[in-house]
Amino acid sequence: MNRVIGLAIIIGGLCLVFAGLLIYTGGLSWFGRLPGDFMVRKGSFSFYFPLATSLLLSVVLTLILWILGRR
Repeated sequence: MNRVIGLAIIIGGLCLVFAGLLIYTGGLSWFGRLPGDFMVRKGSFSFYFPLATSLLLSVVLTLILWILGRR
């Protein structure tokens, strides 16, 4: 059981490093600026609601967890 948890932490860490590299190099510059993301600016107030980004992230994570769950 401990080996499985350790392996899951290592894989999760590698995924975070990979995502960090993508963000750092600009590979995910479109992420957070999709057509369905709402931004309202009025004076010193700004409100950002990433609806399309949240839906995309939800679908991708659901597919990944569904694939891993079938193993």
